[in-house]
Amino acid sequence: MSEKTDFSKPEYYQNRELSWLKFNDRILLEAKDKTNKLFERLKFLSITASNLDEFFMVRVASIKDMIDAKYTKPDIAGMKPKEQLLAIENETQDFMVRQYNTFNRSLLGLLEKKNVIIMTEHEQLDEEQKKYVDEYFDQTVYPVLTPMAVDSSRPFPLIRNKSLNICVLLKGQEGENFATVQVPDVVGRVIEIPSAKKARTFVLLEQIIERNIGKLFDSHQVICAYPYRITRNADLSIDEDEAADLLEEIEKQLKKRKWGSVIRLEVEDKADKRIIKFLKEEMKIESQSIYHINGPLDLTFLMKLYSLEGFEELKDEKYIPAHYALSDEEDIFSQIARKDILLHHPYESFDPVVDFIRQAANDENVLAIKQTLYRVSGNSPIIASLAKAADNGKQVTVLVELKARFDEENNIQWAKKLEKAGCHVIYGLVGLKTHSKITLVVRREEEGIKRYVHLGTGNYNDATAKLYTDLGLLTCNSAIGEDATAVFNMISGYSEPKQWNKLSIAPYWLRDRFLYMIRREIKYAGEGKEAFINAKMNSLCDKEIIENLYEASAAGVKIQLVIRGICCLKTDLAGISENITVHSIVGTFLEHSRIFHFANGGNEEVYLASADWMPRNLDKRVEILFPVEDEKAKKRVIEILNTQLSDNLKAHILVGETYEKVDKRGKVLLGSQAYFCEEAKKKERGLGDSAGRSFIPMMDENS
Repeated sequence: MSEKTDFSKPEYYQNRELSWLKFNDRILLEAKDKTNKLFERLKFLSITASNLDEFFMVRVASIKDMIDAKYTKPDIAGMKPKEQLLAIENETQDFMVRQYNTFNRSLLGLLEKKNVIIMTEHEQLDEEQKKYVDEYFDQTVYPVLTPMAVDSSRPFPLIRNKSLNICVLLKGQEGENFATVQVPDVVGRVIEIPSAKKARTFVLLEQIIERNIGKLFDSHQVICAYPYRITRNADLSIDEDEAADLLEEIEKQLKKRKWGSVIRLEVEDKADKRIIKFLKEEMKIESQSIYHINGPLDLTFLMKLYSLEGFEELKDEKYIPAHYALSDEEDIFSQIARKDILLHHPYESFDPVVDFIRQAANDENVLAIKQTLYRVSGNSPIIASLAKAADNGKQVTVLVELKARFDEENNIQWAKKLEKAGCHVIYGLVGLKTHSKITLVVRREEEGIKRYVHLGTGNYNDATAKLYTDLGLLTCNSAIGEDATAVFNMISGYSEPKQWNKLSIAPYWLRDRFLYMIRREIKYAGEGKEAFINAKMNSLCDKEIIENLYEASAAGVKIQLVIRGICCLKTDLAGISENITVHSIVGTFLEHSRIFHFANGGNEEVYLASADWMPRNLDKRVEILFPVEDEKAKKRVIEILNTQLSDNLKAHILVGETYEKVDKRGKVLLGSQAYFCEEAKKKERGLGDSAGRSFIPMMDENS
């Protein structure tokens, strides 16, 4: 079968961008899900909006660049850039209708029943509220506004990416004119106002400005005024080969990001046609890229509402990561020397990773610390420890990836701070992003030099470690320590090892390693031995990997995948993917870990990685795949993966190229994220492992 079948046919693949839109749709389903608490539903709806912004700024912008460059090569699903753009815009138009139907027809009414009122139109205000908002406008808002008239002597101003603005149509002695006013982001957008009812009532800042807009143009008559918002191309274009100084080049490109070409225009659906025509011409945008919105623009304001105090009964109880992986009474190096330590975030605290670097910085026996940083928090304790280590006279080498999208500015500041502290700082590699998560601590001990290593699937970010699910390994395995040294020598110099002990590194060896392990399962299946592949990742869109998975499936290899977002593979293709299942879990935490479990003919192997099965991870980034060999840790990783494969509350199953909720009838209910929370807390309380424990379901708001 596998020899005769052409697994590369475009009809066997899904378009990457359309698959991502399906992922955002799964998040929207969480906003619709009545078993989720009300403010959690608001949060999910807000996430769909922020996700869509980034999708347009990067992915849609990239496709438009291809079209402008007259690039016509089809993608793996056989779609040319123009076809992709048309399909994306049609899907997004439909998606945003569903988005706002969820907000208008469901969530607003439910909020009101809970005595939370959001005034989406200033006409809804009563007399007392009108007086309040008018005074608020005069005292707080008016002083920071800058109305910008548009006429022959004053051209249309540059509008900032993602900023909220109001377009005004005016009538004066010379006829009709236009003006624009930016809604200031220095003033909170969600304004609480007094209410005669027993309810907390809020109005949006743009409605207060719209109500008082005439005060900005007292010599003209305001015909109408409507909010609008644009999304710009924010994909940096950096010629690294020509850049004399990468840091300087990225700083220069960051300034340009604010003024990239307009790729999306959002306006209220009731906006005057003259305003829409005016904005369309000024933005130089096509009609299909204009989105007519039935409600307040930019639903990310719902996250600000979610963050307000006083609505705790409408939110899930905040989960506090458990502390049990390490003892506070013994130094961390002794504990790692005794056994490998597996960490499961955010269920378990990220503190052991922070403590690992903090203790290394202050330990007189530590000679050197080497680390890669992709994304870190705004007030990173890890950065502080690295600076302290340099101050303590240790050799500190840090690769700060300046090209981490939307974190470039933050990383530039950290890089400069680390350099000033005396660290050796590498600003990434030409042509590659360093996405691996690795720390090496070199320590002098009685028996000689010993290397301690942390490897992870997620970033060294103590803030997102409370929100993203990731796995990390602390080890002093000598073979891994040698490989870690080789990784940093490769990054900092011109060394390229011919072979590795335990680690597999992209972009040079990782693709071949994955293909070898998939084809090994095909071989074992042909020999009648145990053959399966269980894997978890964020995205799957690499054609060569998918072709080999199809071949493995056709050869009888059982393949179970947990893929959060993009999946270009199709299931249920006769004779091709009948042995493949794909689960997608959308829950309280963002699924981020990468796990790979191979049967290997009965000698099972388990790996963790920083990489997804995507061309960019395998070919254009420095990534690390590392084995989990400690039997207890290995067993635990397998249990984590199997638990997710058993999730029937928050999982969706890919059927062909569409997703369906898991059929729960007659099954014990399992929400994997809630289960891991409960498991971690029981371990923290010293109640031991969870083997044999009943599954813990997610509870609805009435439980």
